[in-house]
Amino acid sequence: MSKEIANTEKLYDVIKKSLITEKSVAATENAQYTFEVRKDATKIEIAKAVELAFPGRKVKQVRTVYMPSHEKRMGYKFGRTDSSKKAIVTIEGEPLEFIGV
Repeated sequence: MSKEIANTEKLYDVIKKSLITEKSVAATENAQYTFEVRKDATKIEIAKAVELAFPGRKVKQVRTVYMPSHEKRMGYKFGRTDSSKKAIVTIEGEPLEFIGV
């Protein structure tokens, strides 16, 4: 049982935050939601994490995109952004109510 609890705790750490952009808000009409996820998360783990975070919803499809770091200027100094991974999740059933738009 402790292995199952450890696996559940790992799933809670898969999704970092939801990404809200003009394009992602428009995609919510097609039941597609965009999340920033851990870089080492697999599609299966992402699907399980979304189903765990939003009970009663079933994940239909998961697409992932690796976002490489890029150079950014702040004043006269240059730096780099962190690389990340995002997932576009298509769900079946009722729309998610976590976005306040």
